[in-house]
Amino acid sequence: MELFNRRTAMRGALAIAAIPLVPGVASADIGALAFVQKWAGTAGLKSFVGIEDDRANSHPSATHIFAESDGQYRFVMHKSDRDGSDRQRQEVRAIQTGSTRHDMKKGETWRFNYQMYIPSSLKGTTSFTHIFQVKHTAVASPVVTMSLFRSGSTETVEMRLFGAGQAKLGSTPLAPLRNKWIDVEIEIKVADSGSLRYSLKDGGTTVVNASRSGFDTWLGGDQAHPKWGIYRSLGDSAQLQDTYLLLRNMKAYRNE
Repeated sequence: MELFNRRTAMRGALAIAAIPLVPGVASADIGALAFVQKWAGTAGLKSFVGIEDDRANSHPSATHIFAESDGQYRFVMHKSDRDGSDRQRQEVRAIQTGSTRHDMKKGETWRFNYQMYIPSSLKGTTSFTHIFQVKHTAVASPVVTMSLFRSGSTETVEMRLFGAGQAKLGSTPLAPLRNKWIDVEIEIKVADSGSLRYSLKDGGTTVVNASRSGFDTWLGGDQAHPKWGIYRSLGDSAQLQDTYLLLRNMKAYRNE
């Protein structure tokens, strides 16, 4: 019996060793969705197709979006900044490696991993304060957003699903996540009947791991793309301060 167990264990080990390793695919993905890394935000602002730094020229003496060391990015928002009469925007749009764009095509599943730092000065509001979006070119509505929201004195981080009537997903208190690096994972299938999963981790603790499927994540056009930064309404003016958002270790993967 002991000899049999040893042989069985050896065969199992050989079988595992025989599984081919796919470049760019984490071993945990083998046997599930196989994600291949397509992008890393390590080329400074050249990592992004568009830099929407004060595109309305409301504060021309300031730079609002910076590439800091080792793939870290800072988005600065002043109370005086404007992107139209009722909102503010400092964002980067779409991803690229060199001159090659990495767009999200219909039917594809993408995963975005990064870390974010939300300071005490970046508040949730009763209107919109988005810190991540998926958009289609030439389509006004976002597909999904990660937003900072306020109800009374309670602030939350949540996903909003615009293809599902702005349904909320994975709402969690903002206060415990401030002033520290938080791990973010967003996995989205862009399709007429698509899906979204996102997680937030505070160190070794998973704070959010929420998902929804069967709602519209393809709102038009021929591609979708991510956006990061601060995009907020002026509607809840009491909560608006000079502030910033930090992002680092940004990566994108596509299911192959």
